[in-house]
Amino acid sequence: MKVKHFFSFFLRNTLTLITILFFSNTIFAQKNKPMEDSQDMAILADSATLTKGDYLVHLQQVFETVNKVPVTVGSFKKLKPIAAYLTQDEAAISLLKDRLTQGDRTLNLQNLQMDQTLLQELQANNRDCLEDLDEYEKELRELKTELLTLRKDTVLVKLFTLPSMRVMFKDQFAELKEKGLVMDSLLKSTTTSINDLQARTSANLINIKELIYLTEGQLEAVSIKAFGKERRYLWEPSKAKSSGVGFKDFITGEKEISAYYFVYTRSSRALLLFTCITFFFWVFFNFRSMKQRDRLEALDDFTLLSPQPYLIAFMMLFTLAPIFDLKAPALYIESVQVLLAIALTLFFRKRLQKKLFYHWCFFVLLLLTPVFFRLLGLPPGKQRWLLLFLSVTSSIYGIITLKKMDEKTKKYKMILITVFIFTLFAVIATLCNIFGRFTLTQIFYSTGVNSLLNAISLTLLAKVFVEAFLLQMKSSRIRKGYPEYFDWRAVTSGLKRLTGIGAVIIWFVVFTTNLNIFNGLYESLMEILTEKRNVGNFTFTFGGIVLFLGIIWTANFLQKYIAYFFGDTGDDNIEDNKGERSKLLVTRLILLIGGFLMAVAASGLPIDKITVILGALGVGIGLGLQNIVSNFVSGIILIFDKTIRIGDVVELSNKKGRVKEIGVRASTLLSDEGAEIIIPNGSILSNNIINWTLSNNQMRVDISLTIAKPFNSTEVVSQIREIITQNDNVFINKEPVILISPVNKLNSNVKIYFWCKNISSADLTRSLIVAQIFEAFEEKEIELV
Repeated sequence: MKVKHFFSFFLRNTLTLITILFFSNTIFAQKNKPMEDSQDMAILADSATLTKGDYLVHLQQVFETVNKVPVTVGSFKKLKPIAAYLTQDEAAISLLKDRLTQGDRTLNLQNLQMDQTLLQELQANNRDCLEDLDEYEKELRELKTELLTLRKDTVLVKLFTLPSMRVMFKDQFAELKEKGLVMDSLLKSTTTSINDLQARTSANLINIKELIYLTEGQLEAVSIKAFGKERRYLWEPSKAKSSGVGFKDFITGEKEISAYYFVYTRSSRALLLFTCITFFFWVFFNFRSMKQRDRLEALDDFTLLSPQPYLIAFMMLFTLAPIFDLKAPALYIESVQVLLAIALTLFFRKRLQKKLFYHWCFFVLLLLTPVFFRLLGLPPGKQRWLLLFLSVTSSIYGIITLKKMDEKTKKYKMILITVFIFTLFAVIATLCNIFGRFTLTQIFYSTGVNSLLNAISLTLLAKVFVEAFLLQMKSSRIRKGYPEYFDWRAVTSGLKRLTGIGAVIIWFVVFTTNLNIFNGLYESLMEILTEKRNVGNFTFTFGGIVLFLGIIWTANFLQKYIAYFFGDTGDDNIEDNKGERSKLLVTRLILLIGGFLMAVAASGLPIDKITVILGALGVGIGLGLQNIVSNFVSGIILIFDKTIRIGDVVELSNKKGRVKEIGVRASTLLSDEGAEIIIPNGSILSNNIINWTLSNNQMRVDISLTIAKPFNSTEVVSQIREIITQNDNVFINKEPVILISPVNKLNSNVKIYFWCKNISSADLTRSLIVAQIFEAFEEKEIELV
């Protein structure tokens, strides 16, 4: 800081000297120095002969530099926000210092971790402010250097020292004087402001660093203290009366620190809120789509979702809130758990049997009671007796619940395991309370109750996601006119597995966070994943491999379920969805290729090593994998060349059927008999392809009849033509062709040719027309042979 003050002092003196040189009457003229001095000064000029234009050019440089000062200072738009941020930061630091330096304060692990997170956010914020201030100071320093450079300009020295020049450029000097005063004021005030803000920021960073060390020390102390004897044994007599914290004081303190926490860590909650709102409108618009088409009866088997899923959206919000704020204030976490319990109670009110609902309400009472009395400022001694009663009651409640669980409930293994954990932790909390480990008592009791609550809500949420996906499929199919029924078991089996894994991961993270062991586990895991390992010259990390496989799995999952999302199960014989299926096929291919490239880039695997692997793969292709690669490339050609599309009716290698799927290696035809014919893509391109529906779905149908003579040819042709044109599936723009040729004296052969609109109904159309011709000829007494 001394160097900065010295530099500021030096700049102020230099600017004063420039001002004296520029705006005061020349000292040499006042003292009547000899003419030789003036001639000597002329020698210093850039040119022996200077014109008025030359002087104006140099004056223009002065004006440009002086005008640059207000423009540059005006660009420092962050100075006022930085000052406001620093004021807020100083208040937060002061509050944290008071909380952390209170010797008689009951330490809370959750709040200490929240304090640590808040301090880290404050540190990052102040570092950002200091970087901006240093950048501003650098720009000011460049301006001052530019002003000092002008002082050395010999032309400007002559311009400002000769009286004749001052008379010649009188107007410019007057304007320059005014601008110079403004410039000097701006430079001084801005420099002072930046220096003050830098000093405040530096002081904040020093205080934050000290508080971080203090927080880390208290966290270690609490961790050690929790396993020691904190209170008297329960059978020992009490030596002193304990007093609780007042309700208002407790709430005020928690609200103040929570307000600062939420200000500095708002991005994660914004993402959570956006996710819940998106889910709400997704379900809402799908239900509205079904209602507009009067097809709500198709959703009668849905037991969790409703047309206005407000309660489900709130349950989702409160269930996922802890995962987005692992180090949030204890008051916030407790409030979220209470709101989640209330939302679940409202949800179960009409869905559970009366006896089971009362069983649930008793569990909610076990959750709410300690929170309620702690907020009221119940003394620690009475809280201890209350927790003893609740933990014993919870142990009995857990044992009864395990005995009464039916086979249907036991299928939800996550809930079954969590009920066992709840019972076990209630027993451990009871023992810890008896032996004076009050911190462990609170941790085990609250963790056991919250883990069961989270298990129930996450299990419910997983089922809700599956129902929401099925709702999307049904609404998409109905909007597109697809058959309402489809085999949903294949779809839901994968979704249940995915949502189940997600629910277990979220539950485990919240569970370990409540036990205050998540940070340790996370750091240990990251150390294993990020440690560099060598196999020969190949360097890798387990984290890179996990990330690579994870992205590949995600891309494969998305390409598999994207068609389901838009209602296409691949089993529908629908003519007007061929283009959409082809687009979905291209999308799936893009997802696979993009997923692979993203996995390679994100995993950090060395590209040169991958090139070596691809080279080795090329050798393998040359030796024995050429057919696989040929099929893969042929599949890509089929997709983009559109020789055949999903839904087309084709003949390939003497096999006829509808194209059900075009895969990466092979394509599948669905024959009229229901057989699925799998043909390698390479074989498709290497043989002739007969595509009946490449440009349209029309097909020419021929019918051959033999009729007995005599008959009226004109009447027969007219009757047949009338029957054909009245059929809805006949393409009337192409005239039917009816040819009658004699076979012998007794019979004649009738050839009938017409076009069907839909190839899939060609056989049915032929059958109907033949039956109608038979009936018409029978009425006319024309005999068919």
